[in-house]
Amino acid sequence: MLDVDTDPLPVLTLRAETWELHIRAPLADFSRLSGIRDADWDERRSLRIGVCAGAPVFWAMADDQAVLLIGQDDETWDIALTIPLTTADEIATLAQHPPT
Repeated sequence: MLDVDTDPLPVLTLRAETWELHIRAPLADFSRLSGIRDADWDERRSLRIGVCAGAPVFWAMADDQAVLLIGQDDETWDIALTIPLTTADEIATLAQHPPT
């Protein structure tokens, strides 16, 4: 969910039953997730999009999933998690066409 009304910098909230993550970035950055399929982790490519808990967030694709790597860089991250690739697609679409 993108919260574009309450903060000058939109917040993306990702959540599952046991965790919740908040990522801040301009909408233009979130819209770059449309290119996540070119950010193939096997080829060590990632997209730097957003900040979480003061650390950069790197996005990549691995095993047909979107991978979020949170930390100093995309090689020595502190937190990593996977989400469905369709979720990354949905985020990109919402960033390009935010709800009014």
